[in-house]
Amino acid sequence: MKQGVQGSPGASAAARVPAQQRPADDRAPSRERERDAAAPDAARGEHTHGERPAPGPRAAVQRSSVRGQVLDALRTALVTRELTPGEVYSAPVLGERFGVSATPVREAMQQLALEGAVEVVPNRGFRVVERGARELAELAEVRALIEVPVLLRLSRTVPAERWAGLRPLAEETVRAAASGCPAAYAESDRAFHRALLALAGNEQLVRIAEDLHRRSQWPPVRRGRSELLADAAQHAALLDALAAGDEDRVRGLVAGHFAGAG
Repeated sequence: MKQGVQGSPGASAAARVPAQQRPADDRAPSRERERDAAAPDAARGEHTHGERPAPGPRAAVQRSSVRGQVLDALRTALVTRELTPGEVYSAPVLGERFGVSATPVREAMQQLALEGAVEVVPNRGFRVVERGARELAELAEVRALIEVPVLLRLSRTVPAERWAGLRPLAEETVRAAASGCPAAYAESDRAFHRALLALAGNEQLVRIAEDLHRRSQWPPVRRGRSELLADAAQHAALLDALAAGDEDRVRGLVAGHFAGAG
């Protein structure tokens, strides 16, 4: 088992999570819940008559913040392949690496499991998923089946100026590609496609499409800076085709873009 994220320039970035006090025992939260369940209402912190309300749950906000930062760090490590496909990582070991307790790491990993990036391995930790060419091709096909009809419909109904409003997002993908950072490009690419589909006004569609998009990005296809730039250039071309109502061009660009795991 590998111990944390290390051995590459991106490793320090992935592990840049503020340190926090580690509990003496990770089972403490469960003991606290048991104690609270047996305590009177006032002891559990519930409001009672005549008692001045306490300030907001500051500790819960801090914990959520740490969990979010750990989740971002893990996502970066996945996209940059610092977490290796097929390897199993434990929450305590990653927690040591990040300078946090195992709890926020475990919570972040559970979220990644829901997104299909890792699999739970009982009594061991989490395995980074391995996807072959066939599974990636299947994901690309499903994305196309969902998104192409929507984009074709939008090309007939959305005015050209609305597509022009998405130019900054397309330009951001080019800047991210030019940086050569696969994590930055993956995020900007999702933001662009999310904005495209948001014009349909269907939140469920956007959510499902983004889940498929994330799955198609992990583990990422190894692409150099020139390949990322070529992929990013397709975004501007797609906006041109959508604004012109060129359905054949839209269909071809989307199919090719998805096949390239964009």
